[in-house]
Amino acid sequence: MKNMVEETETAGQALGLHLRFVAVQGPNDFDPAFSTIGAERSDAVMVFPSPMLFNERTRIVDLARKLRLPLISMGKEFVKLGGLMSYGADITDVIRRGATYVDKILKGAKPADLPVEQPTKFELSINLKTAKELGVDIPATLLARADEVIE
Repeated sequence: MKNMVEETETAGQALGLHLRFVAVQGPNDFDPAFSTIGAERSDAVMVFPSPMLFNERTRIVDLARKLRLPLISMGKEFVKLGGLMSYGADITDVIRRGATYVDKILKGAKPADLPVEQPTKFELSINLKTAKELGVDIPATLLARADEVIE
């Protein structure tokens, strides 16, 4: 996670953006976190990959929507609930690849002998309905590259 924060800070600086990281340790931290985000008049919310955040995606999308903030996430599941856009590994593909590892192990392969794989299939999802609600214009070039566009 530390590496992801550093890379995001570097990208933000290169783009001339001011980033404010608001950490949440558990579900009880969402209301105070979004109060901080609202009080600071943030322009958007970005959700980093986390099992806890994924499990709380409906609540996160709802809180961002109440503040009328675009929400960018790592998974299309947020976009289907009303988040603005996501870019990340195709979770279905990751699970499928994991199943092949389980199969190999059940057939006698030693886990230590199996190569480590990184995701190779990534998806860009955009919710045009949310973009319209927020008054955000999505460039046609970005829409053309999207794997899924929700209208």
